[in-house]
Amino acid sequence: MIDLKYLRENPDVVRASQVTRGEDPSLVDSLIEADEARRSAIKTADELRSEQKAFGKKIGQAAPEDRPRLLEGSNELKARVKEAEETQSSAEAKVEELQYKISNVVEGAPAGGEDDFIVVEEVGEIPTFDFEPQDHVALGESLGLIDVKRGAKVGGARFYYLTGDGAFLQLGMMLLAAQKAREAGFQLMVPPVLVHPEIMAGTGFLGQHSDEIYYLEKDDLYLVGTSEVALAGYHKDEIIDLSSGPIKYAGWSSCFRREAGSHGKDTRGILRVHQFDKVEMFVYCKPEEAQAQHQALLQMEKDMLAAMELPYRTIDIAGGDLGSSAARKFDNEAWVPTQGTYRELTSTSNCTTFQARRLSTRYRDENGKPQTAATLNGTLATTRWLVAILENHQQADGSVIVPKALRPFMGKDVLEPKKN
Repeated sequence: MIDLKYLRENPDVVRASQVTRGEDPSLVDSLIEADEARRSAIKTADELRSEQKAFGKKIGQAAPEDRPRLLEGSNELKARVKEAEETQSSAEAKVEELQYKISNVVEGAPAGGEDDFIVVEEVGEIPTFDFEPQDHVALGESLGLIDVKRGAKVGGARFYYLTGDGAFLQLGMMLLAAQKAREAGFQLMVPPVLVHPEIMAGTGFLGQHSDEIYYLEKDDLYLVGTSEVALAGYHKDEIIDLSSGPIKYAGWSSCFRREAGSHGKDTRGILRVHQFDKVEMFVYCKPEEAQAQHQALLQMEKDMLAAMELPYRTIDIAGGDLGSSAARKFDNEAWVPTQGTYRELTSTSNCTTFQARRLSTRYRDENGKPQTAATLNGTLATTRWLVAILENHQQADGSVIVPKALRPFMGKDVLEPKKN
């Protein structure tokens, strides 16, 4: 949620951010106008309440014969106070409605849309093969790791089973991510995957992309697409202690996405599915610490990709491709040999104070005054990584070399094709 004080002092910056995102800059002027009406309504209501209080004292001090006349005036004033309070309530609701329509202010991201990202760096060597590489589905089937056909039979398109070593491969990767997170000072969490609407809205996921979310109408609950949602709601309506530094959580959960806008895209395999597992980092910090924390999350992701021995690139996402809560986002994309391109494996976003303001998560500054916290998130491992691991580490005989960091979890160095 946009900070109204910041909006009043920097309207041109917010308008420019809206333009960068490809969103409506006129909302800024509408919100400024609504905020002025709100402040005027508050002033009027406060003055009338003060007048009512003074009038009440006057009645208490009046002679008995004067009180009936004064009480008549008191009833009139009471009606005016009620009307002013209703006007104030309506004005405040209008401001909140418009606040929820304006996305976070972009900080340093390039202008443009999905294809206008900037490549920050490319890491590792793209593999070359002296044989025709197989895609992750063919490898997964021959190695007994992935069963897409039975997944579709049971759950429909974009569902799958991870079987045998496939399940261990994911569990090993997730456990390694959890260990790395704990070593970096993150507290591991297994959060709820069903949340109330105000938690989903508070994180910014009920805006333009709400059709991506599964909603359980009878229970008025949403299935999360990332544990970021539940972790952001963990300290809702609280004043947290940041005196010793940022609070850092790593959420391990199943995630659910409808993929409503991806018909015909990535329908083969486990690249774009309805259910997957993920370890998600989440940070609460002071606003002035957010940029440094963002770089720290990005480095954590890079270290994990290095442990998987994957070639990847880091990109700076353009403003028009940012989610509504993100002020800046970096993606790490791993090379997928059979597609001849990079595909996203991780994202890390700096959400500044946008989410915490909606969820009323604050901390006390050095003077003891409550201030809105900043929040950040970043992916440390997810099911999709198996695509890049299998394809980049395959050999001519159809086997796949297990990355060294995962061998203690797998109990083997190589995954061999199943014999018919």
